[in-house]
Amino acid sequence: MERPRLNSQEAANALGISLPTFYELSNRADFPRIKVGRRVLVPVEALRAWLAREAEPHD
Repeated sequence: MERPRLNSQEAANALGISLPTFYELSNRADFPRIKVGRRVLVPVEALRAWLAREAEPHD
């Protein structure tokens, strides 16, 4: 069974980016994240939806 959320390092690895770049990305207002204290968690389904929206052509 797939985990419903990823921690910061797992999300960075899944996106193929460095951890510092992930933290920059996670500070965007439209990025799906859950902050638990200092931890950042990323819901997998919300990340997939965000990636699909980002892949759409922008005007």
